[in-house]
Amino acid sequence: MARSPGEGNVSPSASLRGTRETLNDSELESVGSDSEINGYVAERRTDRYGFLVNPESQGEKQAELPVEVLRQREAKWLEMLANWDKWMAKKHKKIKLRCQKGIPPSLRGRAWQYLSGSKVKMAQSPNKFIELDSMTGDPKWVDIIERDLHRQFPFHEMFVARGGHGQQDLFRVLKAYTLYRPEEGYCQAQAPIAAVLLMHMPAEQAFWCLVQICDKYLPGYYSEKLEAIQLDGRILFSLLRKVSPVAYKHLSKYKIDPILYMTEWFMCAFSRTLPWSSVLRVWDMFFCEGVKIIFRVALVLLKYMIGSSEKLKSCQGQYETMEKLKAIEPQYMFEGFLIQELLDVPITERDIEREHLIQLKKWREEFGELKYKCPTRMHGSKAISDSETASHKQLAHSPSIILPPDIATGKKNRKQEEKEQEKQRAKEAKEREKQEKERKKQKKKK
Repeated sequence: MARSPGEGNVSPSASLRGTRETLNDSELESVGSDSEINGYVAERRTDRYGFLVNPESQGEKQAELPVEVLRQREAKWLEMLANWDKWMAKKHKKIKLRCQKGIPPSLRGRAWQYLSGSKVKMAQSPNKFIELDSMTGDPKWVDIIERDLHRQFPFHEMFVARGGHGQQDLFRVLKAYTLYRPEEGYCQAQAPIAAVLLMHMPAEQAFWCLVQICDKYLPGYYSEKLEAIQLDGRILFSLLRKVSPVAYKHLSKYKIDPILYMTEWFMCAFSRTLPWSSVLRVWDMFFCEGVKIIFRVALVLLKYMIGSSEKLKSCQGQYETMEKLKAIEPQYMFEGFLIQELLDVPITERDIEREHLIQLKKWREEFGELKYKCPTRMHGSKAISDSETASHKQLAHSPSIILPPDIATGKKNRKQEEKEQEKQRAKEAKEREKQEKERKKQKKKK
């Protein structure tokens, strides 16, 4: 059956909680009623991220950037995307800084594809997704994926309808992955990851982005024994000693295994934990800097939830501590506070890799070799880009393999790039026009 993050050598109590899983089928069908299902469009309001809101409620107050600032940032990102190889090679620090400030919403999906290397990956296998999409899929995985679809952000306009286009695309992406990586199959934590991607890009692009996350950013997280996530739990716990000795001693005192509180955080990249504005900012940095960002967010939350004697007064025991970590106080997840705090956490890629070697050695002494041999973890966009460049150079020097000049040298055909950009802009304009027509149509019906 599908693996939930609680499986492996640890207690199942750490398994995923589906968003709004407590709703029964009839309630979910009621929420999902729209024109795709029965021809009736209920009165609905959404926030700027596409989540349904109560018409009578005020909604979450969110600070928005002035329009002129947003337009300036969009112009800077468009220039970077148009000359991506040059920026990655010579100005990566600037890319990193701009990711930390937040990627403009209109360009977020495209930027994630460039940062993750999924755009290159898709270009290398242009018909692969179409091929996988046309295949039936393993009935074992297909059945489990179908049962999980309604749990993924059921109050987002894209996934609100049972059998709607959002759920259909989510099924396609997850099924394609089980065919692409049959040795891994499907893990429930992949569904929210894929759903977030689909909110920002079409199914094919979301598939390749998911592949990069599973292969490069979080390798082994979704494999059968979930060994990689358990190993990272040990790494997190060890790093906590440096960031918050008080929290470290408290968790040690009550023998609380990291897997009990960090599984959903890490496997879902905080998509089920943080407010949405914080999720997007964290993902912007995650795609640029890698898993270091996930570690830092976790360390910030642990530090502020159980990192002081005052906080520990209300959680003297394992149960009380777990309850506290399941209900993070909103002020610590607020975008402005969280982003600044995680940028200040003194944990680097080198710290993580050093601790990885230490914990891997201890693991082998306790359990023997890892059952699943996962690929080497890449710490963000620069590492992924450099590895691609190195592999291109190796292939170019192989007498048995001939690459096109632009691929062999790492340079892109300028006209082709401009053509692709023009095509993408036209597609986005068409999509915006379609959405605007749909909004007007719904207003008339109201």
